[in-house]
Amino acid sequence: MKLQVIKQRKIWWTFSAVTILAGIVAMALSWQQFGAPLRPSLDFVGGTRLQLELACASNNTCTQPINPATVREVLNQQGLGGSSIQVVGEQQTALSIRTSTLNVDQRSQLLRSLEAKLGQFDPTATQIDTVGPTLGRQLFTSGIVALLVAAAGIMAYLSFRFEFDFAVFALVALLHDVLVTLGVFSVLGLVLGVEVDSLFIVALLTIVGFSVNDTVVIYDRIRETIQRHPQGHINEITEDAVNQTLTRSINTTLTTLLTLIAIFLFGGETLKYFALALIIGFVAGAYSSIFIASTLLAWWRVFRGRAIAEETVPVSEPSVEIEEA
Repeated sequence: MKLQVIKQRKIWWTFSAVTILAGIVAMALSWQQFGAPLRPSLDFVGGTRLQLELACASNNTCTQPINPATVREVLNQQGLGGSSIQVVGEQQTALSIRTSTLNVDQRSQLLRSLEAKLGQFDPTATQIDTVGPTLGRQLFTSGIVALLVAAAGIMAYLSFRFEFDFAVFALVALLHDVLVTLGVFSVLGLVLGVEVDSLFIVALLTIVGFSVNDTVVIYDRIRETIQRHPQGHINEITEDAVNQTLTRSINTTLTTLLTLIAIFLFGGETLKYFALALIIGFVAGAYSSIFIASTLLAWWRVFRGRAIAEETVPVSEPSVEIEEA
């Protein structure tokens, strides 16, 4: 069955536009609530994070989950009412608190007060991290610069290897993938309290590289077909190129997703949302390469009056000239 990407391109564009618009709305709401388009982790805003687990959780003797209201009451008494609280774990017996920077005495006092209300914490499961706000800003700035440099490098490479309009729409596809990933994590931050850390920037860079790889494969096939059939219409050429590379794109994405899903399910809390960001981005990347980058290029060529490729020297001409000689 041949996929009709050109004929149904308005459907693909509408689906992407609605998804991105929903993400932008979520990022606007997140900005009002957290002062950032996504819920930032300690890596970016600075402060102290305490990850605690009741000692009874190790032998399944806990009678009830942690009550967030009780934790909030303790924090208010310590003058830390603006802190973020998240009860985690299958039995809701673990606790993650993100608050302003605390010194050793303040952390000890907070732990004693929490244990007095909740019970003894498991010292082997206790983790305390402190990051200064300056380092957080540096991480954020470095991540943004890395993304911009990657985009500029991709733009320059594709302009050199193909043509400028190829590079432009490849960049549009990359922006599509990044916005989809940001939008989903903005929603997760609002609904489930999911925070983004420095690994999220790494995930975005990985998504950019993976997405442009799929796009280059399709563009390469489009360029080859144009060279072989310079009188062909760009819509037909694009549709043929997409269908010829469709199996490869799907297989590459699926095999990669199998590994990422395994990491998401069994890789632990540290890698869980890193893997989720890659899953979302890789799916969006495969979608944008097939349905966005290719169809936008075909539309632009038709709009600019270049639906029929410019005259190029056919591959068979040298052999014809030899025969005539």
